[in-house]
Amino acid sequence: MKRVAFMFPGQGSQEIGMGKSFYDAYPEIKEMYQEADEVLSLPLSEIMFNGPEETLTATQNAQPALLLSSIAVHTLLVKSGVQPVMAVGHSLGEYSALVAAGALSLEEAVQLVATRGKLMEEAFPAGKGAMAAVLGLSSEKVEEVLTSIESEEIVDLANINCPGQIVISGTKEGIDHASVVLKENGAKRVLALNVSGPFHSRLMKAANKKFAAKLEAISITDGNIPVYANVTAKPVTEHEEIKELLIKQLYSPVRFEESIRNMMEKGVDAFVEVGNGKVLSGLVKKIDRKTPTFTIQDPASMEKFISWYKEDA
Repeated sequence: MKRVAFMFPGQGSQEIGMGKSFYDAYPEIKEMYQEADEVLSLPLSEIMFNGPEETLTATQNAQPALLLSSIAVHTLLVKSGVQPVMAVGHSLGEYSALVAAGALSLEEAVQLVATRGKLMEEAFPAGKGAMAAVLGLSSEKVEEVLTSIESEEIVDLANINCPGQIVISGTKEGIDHASVVLKENGAKRVLALNVSGPFHSRLMKAANKKFAAKLEAISITDGNIPVYANVTAKPVTEHEEIKELLIKQLYSPVRFEESIRNMMEKGVDAFVEVGNGKVLSGLVKKIDRKTPTFTIQDPASMEKFISWYKEDA
């Protein structure tokens, strides 16, 4: 049997119309979406399919929308006989990975990420935080430059995505200043990201207490496959460690590149992006061009992957 790793996308991969082709084609997915709407007391599926864009992009909506679309595809893949040997998620996507691993129920995860999104929005004043993608420098060099900047403003490494693509996060003034200094130190480009807050930086620690209380109120069990945690880039299955890492994940960098490399060392025939978008597959190709990737955007691309998976089985 082929060894496949599932990858679950994070915020930024949402778009109007996401998940609609699966919703229309599979009655069980339609039911799943309707149940999520009821759990959240929100017409989430309507927002996903028809927008408006600013409503879908709001963190407290985008996060459950992405989780729901990912788990819908995951459900269909498992029903078709696909069994991943490990999983990883990018930021928010870690929650989808934990649902896929059986550590979290979909119902509790949807509520949890909606709360997470709301707390992240509230953790720092709107418009005062920012994030930017740094292209063309290693994470070591970015960290060295950030350390050398003498400023009271906070700027942290937020995402270590792939060679030459690092995301920084902090106060708006800090990001603006760091962008100039990073370009002076060899960055090809520093691109401001369209986000509503300084995610995965120390500025998110304000959300810690309330989020930890929310986590305590839900049931997390041991996972049945290893999920490579954003905080450590190492596999985790034990429920207490999962809980601890989810709290740290709010204000720690997403170590995506390191996670993928560690997964590759365990032997993977393909990485499968489960949910909306193709961002993570693009990152994997930059980490290692030789490893096959699949993106599942609609029933046709899902059937194509399942056919490949079952070849020579």
